[in-house]
Amino acid sequence: MKKRVMFVLNPKSGKGLIKSKLLDIIDLMVKGGMVITIFTTQYKMHGCELIKKRGVRYDYIVISGGDGTLSECIKGLMSIEKEKRPVIGYIPSGSTNDFAESLKLPKNMINAAKNILSGKKFNCDVGIFNDDYFIYIAAFGAFTDVSYDTPQDMKNILGHTAYILEGIKRVGNLQKYHMLITHDNGSVEGDFIYGMVSNTTSVGGMKNLGKEKVQLDDGLFEVILVKYPQNPMDIQMIVTGILTQDFTSKVFCAFKTSKASFTSESGVQWTLDGEYGGTHTNVDIENISQAFSIMAPEKSSKTSDDKIQIIQDMYKGLMVRK
Repeated sequence: MKKRVMFVLNPKSGKGLIKSKLLDIIDLMVKGGMVITIFTTQYKMHGCELIKKRGVRYDYIVISGGDGTLSECIKGLMSIEKEKRPVIGYIPSGSTNDFAESLKLPKNMINAAKNILSGKKFNCDVGIFNDDYFIYIAAFGAFTDVSYDTPQDMKNILGHTAYILEGIKRVGNLQKYHMLITHDNGSVEGDFIYGMVSNTTSVGGMKNLGKEKVQLDDGLFEVILVKYPQNPMDIQMIVTGILTQDFTSKVFCAFKTSKASFTSESGVQWTLDGEYGGTHTNVDIENISQAFSIMAPEKSSKTSDDKIQIIQDMYKGLMVRK
């Protein structure tokens, strides 16, 4: 039986490269036994609206865009009863594609489309943020506004570099937020410059974030809080910790939890999956374990990137011995 597919694409995502690949992708899917109906998003949250209204009629929902497009579409998907939710296929075409990196989806759009046909279903967690949803990160504090304040044209031209340039502007304006955070194993209170509740190995294009510990289907979030620096030594420890992905020093507070509540003295701006998430004094976050199915690659012992790294390391070792 042919699979009914709702194809939601953002034609403005990234550099609009999906346009040049679209016919090849459709041809590939049709030959794979899919009957496709295409929808192009026209404005923010349009994908969410489309899926809320029409998604239940389909077996699969294929999404092409960046993290923001995927996030808004998953919000629409969550309005459908769990037993009736279509399987998600994702063809990443944004500037950074953090979620795709975490799932190890192919960067090449044609290969990503092939993965939808030949991959396997992976049951992925989703986060509840008060009355909203997020798929990979909820964050507050330093630099969290960079992703949604960076102009789309700048993202299209410069890609990840655009985020870095925009972030540099904010280095001299660090602000502290006094917060009480309660979680599965207790609570913590203090002044923080940054906090994130995540289910990802990549944030803002920064890869290998707790890669060996993060599981996208375990019902747990990884929480990292960065304390307000008291002296230059603290600042150095923060920088070193971020660069080495080691959050065990005294300037960090890191833990896993299935839920967390954040209470602040004044309103704090949050970002959800790189988009503005509102200003809040009270935030309740909860993990919905294995909330939706997405087509992911079959696991292999090593990815092609891993193999290249292994070869490079072997070569370096040989050169050292010489």
